[in-house]
Amino acid sequence: MKSMTGYGRGECAQDGFKVTVELGSVNRRQSEISVNLPRELELLETQIRDVINRGVSRGRVTARVGIHTSNGRLSAQAHINLNLARAYATELRKLARQLKLLGDLTLDQVLRAPGVFQTDEELVDAGKIWPAVEKALNQALGAMLKMRAREGAHLAKDLAARTTAMQRAVEKIRKQAPVTAENHRQQLLGRVKAAGLENIKPDDERLLKEVVLFADRSDITEELTRLQSHFQQFEDCRQTAEPVGRTLDFLAQEMNREINTIGSKANDAVIAREVVTLKAELEKFREQAQNVE
Repeated sequence: MKSMTGYGRGECAQDGFKVTVELGSVNRRQSEISVNLPRELELLETQIRDVINRGVSRGRVTARVGIHTSNGRLSAQAHINLNLARAYATELRKLARQLKLLGDLTLDQVLRAPGVFQTDEELVDAGKIWPAVEKALNQALGAMLKMRAREGAHLAKDLAARTTAMQRAVEKIRKQAPVTAENHRQQLLGRVKAAGLENIKPDDERLLKEVVLFADRSDITEELTRLQSHFQQFEDCRQTAEPVGRTLDFLAQEMNREINTIGSKANDAVIAREVVTLKAELEKFREQAQNVE
């Protein structure tokens, strides 16, 4: 069981450059990946997403990729694209003549033209630098997944405690359930006597029929059985290495359905008290399940 929150960082040096990758993940019902890349590495976005998708199935992951010179400083070395500069100068002079503008073209104007003045980073070949990006990305992903696993272990422990509390409440309800029919029979007899109808005996057919109907309406055997099944499914989720967040969401919904049915069927103070406990623990279970991948 893994949490959806985590952080990881990785780096790798290649050809005089150092690539850094930072990954952070937070809760999200579905899988969502956001990749922030330098302009010169934008072609690698699909490959980066593919690597992350192989390790993460749920949650919002933000990836930040940076590239620097190997000494850790942004490159100050500049490169001039001479051919491009000549082309700009020719076209700009031609435009000046057509518009009959005075004054000659300056070096500053040419250098400001897009692509003429380039730094080392702008000359990076995305394809050649990919192995370094991939290595740094895998380091970051591994670190993030370890953090998610550690937090997931704490979540599993808390969810297990909630499930244990619900199982105790269910066991109390199971013991109390057979008593409810007899309690209802005694209540009916008390009402009969209070109404002055002393001629009705405890084994009167009408009284027994009413008790049987009540017992049938208030029978919660199926609901208790299904709840136990859901508890067992949670234990199965704890044992698997596969993502279980969506399964836990579903189990929480189904447990809520059974608990509500028990509360509406069972006309008993003891059971009603345990239903309140079940709902309180289930709400905590549901909140924690939303943090699980």
